Amino acid sequence: MSRPHLKHACAAAALALALGASAAEAAPPKVVSGPAADAQCFVPWTDKTKFFQYAKKPGPYRIALANGFIGNTWRIQMIKTAKAYAEQPEIKKQLKEFKVVSTGDDIAAQISAVNNFIDSGYDAVIIDAQNPTAFRSAVKRAQAAGVVLVAFDNTLDTDEAINVNVDQEGLGEYWGDWLVKSLPKGGDILEVRGVPGTSVDTDRHKGLQDTLKASGKPFNTVEVVGRWDDGTAQKVSADALAVHKHFDGMSAQGGSTGMVRAFLDAGAPLVPAGAETENGFRKLCLDDGSKGLSCASGGTGPAQVAVAMKTALAALGGETVPQSIRLPLAHVEAPDFKAGVNTFPDQTDNFFVGNSFPTCGINFTAQEIMGRSESNQ
Repeated sequence: MSRPHLKHACAAAALALALGASAAEAAPPKVVSGPAADAQCFVPWTDKTKFFQYAKKPGPYRIALANGFIGNTWRIQMIKTAKAYAEQPEIKKQLKEFKVVSTGDDIAAQISAVNNFIDSGYDAVIIDAQNPTAFRSAVKRAQAAGVVLVAFDNTLDTDEAINVNVDQEGLGEYWGDWLVKSLPKGGDILEVRGVPGTSVDTDRHKGLQDTLKASGKPFNTVEVVGRWDDGTAQKVSADALAVHKHFDGMSAQGGSTGMVRAFLDAGAPLVPAGAETENGFRKLCLDDGSKGLSCASGGTGPAQVAVAMKTALAALGGETVPQSIRLPLAHVEAPDFKAGVNTFPDQTDNFFVGNSFPTCGINFTAQEIMGRSESNQ
């Protein structure tokens, strides 16, 4: 063989090897046997949940957070928590870049952001999805590119991406159980819902309504849209009180503090409430429990974003992770609200309590989180 032919043959072989390596790196995850690498943290949703193992990539990694809606304190705190987690020394050394983008209510814009991160060569993309079914093409695109895609909070209706969440329907059931227990004769309930079209809103609403109906008691519900925001929840609750005059119980997916303040401002009787973990709500429950405000406070701390990031890093390191991960709920009910333990009078009303997942080694102080910015970076 002449030297030119030898040179071309070597070049072709090198190209084939490079393409083969690239294809291997871009392969979808393997479905493997459990358990997860960190079995305490990465708890599979059910005993039928499958396990993923991605091809191990060398770090440090480029990771992006593609958030949608940002118009409430939960999302703001979530972004601040993500930034705080990215700055923790053990995490920071694993990251080459951490990018944050919030796209608002526009589903197409969030999908476009996810696709842009995939096309730009990010190793993992974390999303709080505006719609559970709209991202199927992005999921396929991520798999083809070997990008780890992790959805949390508002998760994806697919078993081809990793989902991290609490039992949102179970949370609605928890609030419903409290109202059933507190109102043995039934009654009129104010239900303050979240952002329309999201899986969290749908699941929490279903859990609450199914529980009220299953009680067999005469419950009637007035629904308003509070968008998980205190100001919005306060306004729509005040409007509902102006029209209906009286409620026997109330529940809010978020904006819980605003909901109760609407009752206080209207001079309406305080009634049993099942709602989220906002510190302001818990402070009102602590202060006004003797006035009829009997509370169950449960929810999903924004720190679940840190679990999603931890999951992505584990997957990038070639570790086995469940396709769907179940996180525990944080909750407390009357008469167990205690200042300095699960309710913090010295902290802002907008702070969501329950920002620790001890089984994952994740815990944040209010100061660590609130010192960050919610802006894109």
